[in-house]
Amino acid sequence: KPNSIPFCLQPDLNRFCLAQERTKKIRIVGGVNSRPGMWPWQVYLRGPNFFCGGSLITSKWIISAAHCCHRSVVYEMAGQIFPQSIWRRSPNPDYSTIGSVKVKNFIINPNYTTFTKGSDICLMELQTELNFTQYISPVCLPASGVAFPTGLPCWVTGWGNIARNGNLPPPKTLQEVLVPLIGAQVCKSYYSRVANITDNMICAGYVSGGKGICQGDSGGPLVCAQADRWYLVGIVSFGIPCEQKYYPSVYGRSNAFVDWITTLVPEVSPNVLNVNFTGTLISIYNVTSTTEPITALIWLLHELLWCLCCSPSLFIFDCGS
Repeated sequence: KPNSIPFCLQPDLNRFCLAQERTKKIRIVGGVNSRPGMWPWQVYLRGPNFFCGGSLITSKWIISAAHCCHRSVVYEMAGQIFPQSIWRRSPNPDYSTIGSVKVKNFIINPNYTTFTKGSDICLMELQTELNFTQYISPVCLPASGVAFPTGLPCWVTGWGNIARNGNLPPPKTLQEVLVPLIGAQVCKSYYSRVANITDNMICAGYVSGGKGICQGDSGGPLVCAQADRWYLVGIVSFGIPCEQKYYPSVYGRSNAFVDWITTLVPEVSPNVLNVNFTGTLISIYNVTSTTEPITALIWLLHELLWCLCCSPSLFIFDCGS
């Protein structure tokens, strides 16, 4: 019988100090290669003509985007012990895989709307349970009342395109990129003429673009760390391909759906935790820290102007390289 880990513990929190020391090969959009076991909840969902990402929340349930759940498709989860390889026959002989696991059932949120991408979340039940290991384990979920500060440093991962119409080249290494969360009012203003950003969504990325999601990353995780745990804050939903200036990526806000999730998957409840996200914030302008006085002042004025419904074209400040 698969083992049960009551807590979604991911002890390796060294990524914040090691991120800049990794390979400089640019991927995802503006990201880098991940290392084995860093994102043990990441899964690869394969259909006949497309693929998506997802996140393991129990030994048998996955969260993905509703637009990745088509009733005419038989899904497979290409679960791998080392997430660097998504194929059954790993191109790297040092990485072994567990093959693929079929999806038994999936449940689309009843409020999902195809046109507006509202409530873009889906639950998938696997036919067989997975054994948790150092390389396969669930991610935590933040409780419904948890707040997410603007500038919170988070990570998005996936095997999607590295540029518009630019496929991820072999050996198809899972990509990761650091992105800050963006305040709701700011994001709504950027998308005011393009899409309706609802309270069930959350945005992340940089004003200057260049880092974030692209085609094929849909359904994948946006995770943020606090203390000794990683939390699934967002589910990749949509954006302006790929990471265009002034259009941050949009995610389904996971804790907006916690009641729905726990009702359908009660065994996930021990991993739904109250958390207070604290620590150093990062700027949405690609600078290193919001503690710099000039940067912090510009950031504050920028947020204030957005809240006053000013035109985005009038107040764009590129503070980083």
